[in-house]
Amino acid sequence: MSKIKLLDQVRNSLITRHYSIRTEEAYLHWIRNFILFHNKKHPIDLNEKHISEYLSYLAVQKNVAASTQNQAMSAILYLYREVLKTNLDDLPEIKCAKKPAKLPLVFSKNEIKLLFLVIDEKYRLMAGLLYGSGLRLMECLRLRIKDIDFDYKQIQVRDGKGSKDRITTMPQSIISALKTHLERVKHIHKNDLQEGYGGVYLPFALQRKYPNANKEWGWQYVFPSEKRSIDPRSDLERRHHLDEAVLQRAVKKAIRKAHINKPGSCHTLRHSFATHLLEDGYDIRTVQELLGHNDVRTTMIYTHVLKKGGLVVKSPFDSVVQV
Repeated sequence: MSKIKLLDQVRNSLITRHYSIRTEEAYLHWIRNFILFHNKKHPIDLNEKHISEYLSYLAVQKNVAASTQNQAMSAILYLYREVLKTNLDDLPEIKCAKKPAKLPLVFSKNEIKLLFLVIDEKYRLMAGLLYGSGLRLMECLRLRIKDIDFDYKQIQVRDGKGSKDRITTMPQSIISALKTHLERVKHIHKNDLQEGYGGVYLPFALQRKYPNANKEWGWQYVFPSEKRSIDPRSDLERRHHLDEAVLQRAVKKAIRKAHINKPGSCHTLRHSFATHLLEDGYDIRTVQELLGHNDVRTTMIYTHVLKKGGLVVKSPFDSVVQV
């Protein structure tokens, strides 16, 4: 069995189980890397000891993050359990990458104002949903028209992290701009249909069940890419959603332009959403539901941000030293 055939088996297995193309690419990368690390030996000839050696190598020699090591382990375990159908015994002790305890980086409300004053107009709406609705980057870019509910002023997040659905709030102040934006998107969609295109990727088996749904308005992306491209799985020319790197660069540029001296990112806007809600008196359970956290302890990290520094502690300098 050749290495290429094995990787094709992994790919087909991931597609059958509806894993995302990002997970597919990541898993194939780690499995390929695992095989190369062991001098191209077939994984069926390797055992738990070899897996542990590779994972320890990632932590000690490559100094990868704990989350990266966990992803590599998930990929290799998937290979053995789902593709090779091999039952693994408990893995020997693995030298784990250290996962430092970090508080989330948060922008102050004033910094948020500065950022939205300077961010490129093309990306203000998307950034507004990251901060105003607490969306993750890919949740924002994967929004479909049908997920927007103007009457109830809410957004349906489908298949978010952990394959969970949730409902979150829609900022009142962006509704007008969002409606105007969707009119432009509708015009793009009509042009695509006239040119014989207009179909989008549909999740799971929906394309087979509803063969014409991919061209319906409700299934189109809220933030489509400027150009059509070839779908790597179907080889069909489609209009995908905007590439995440475009929004990431726009937010980074705005942070620099606003002279915010924090290493923020798109995800910092989500952190700021949660922290500012708690600051404004909303209860922790409400914030947990809006963020889509399984465990309230995950949401509790934002209360630690509120308890740090000048929010609750008065510096002794103010009462001892006169400047």
